[in-house]
Amino acid sequence: MAIAAGALREDEASMATRAAWLHYAGGLTQAEVAKRLGLTSLKAHRLIMKANQDGLVKVYIDGEVSECVALEQALCERFGLDYCEVVPEFDDADLPLRALGIAGAQFLKREIERGEEMLIGVGHGRTLAACVEYLPRMSANRTRFVSLLGGLTRKFSANPHDVIHRLADRVTGEAYVMPVPFFANTVEDRDVLFNQRGVSDVFHLAKSADLLFVGIGTTERKASLVSTGMIETSEIDDIRKSGAVGELLGHFFDDRGQPVETTLSNRTFTLGRDELRNRRTVAVAAGKGKTKAIRSVLESRYLSGLITDERTARLLTGAD
Repeated sequence: MAIAAGALREDEASMATRAAWLHYAGGLTQAEVAKRLGLTSLKAHRLIMKANQDGLVKVYIDGEVSECVALEQALCERFGLDYCEVVPEFDDADLPLRALGIAGAQFLKREIERGEEMLIGVGHGRTLAACVEYLPRMSANRTRFVSLLGGLTRKFSANPHDVIHRLADRVTGEAYVMPVPFFANTVEDRDVLFNQRGVSDVFHLAKSADLLFVGIGTTERKASLVSTGMIETSEIDDIRKSGAVGELLGHFFDDRGQPVETTLSNRTFTLGRDELRNRRTVAVAAGKGKTKAIRSVLESRYLSGLITDERTARLLTGAD
């Protein structure tokens, strides 16, 4: 039975490769690929998507987009960044997940392929989950991963946009999970859980991460924190009323980048603000609805790097 299952997987991988070759190299439409291989259009589409997700398709583009380079330089100068990547806009203006996912995946891939001993701390959310989806299956070499915050929610057994589990599945390497909620019910509950051996070990590991790979959240009702059941709508309303605009790893900031103390501040399972300073922290974020939040976190000076799209970069630099 195992042999048959393995053979089926090999056949599907072979068919996905053939479909991708016909589509990308041969220039056939997905409908033409389906006809050539005797498949339904839906099956051909799924095979081509599988080829992309498994890293069988690699696109190389020579040259730089001068407008994007100028925006990268402007963002670095304006917000004191050491690293910035601006990708051309071609995606949904509200949340360009495809553009961000591709750029974030390439960034992670480069970090892993350096082959140096490295511990990467990761956040969670839709954007980081998209980055992992576009990351090819590969060996992590000497790279390890650790969750930077709790991922259990009130509505689900685990955050549907949890990144550390997806990353562990995509990349062959060690990954450490923080098996606690993002926010505890009380400060006392947080202290009790933090003192548990497994939790404290992972937390201390997170504090030693060489790179923090994070997303940026808003304080709107449609924020990921609310949609995933981590906090209630009433809680995000209170946070917004307190002047908070952007969120980074459970910490909230106003439009000038100043920290905002909230009812959740002392109940968060994440690194403290002091532990986030002077770290190599790269955020992946873009979108019309997130621009204020991104600017807020950039103004806080907690970030050393940003991956965003051209449309958002123009808004952040005032070029639009």
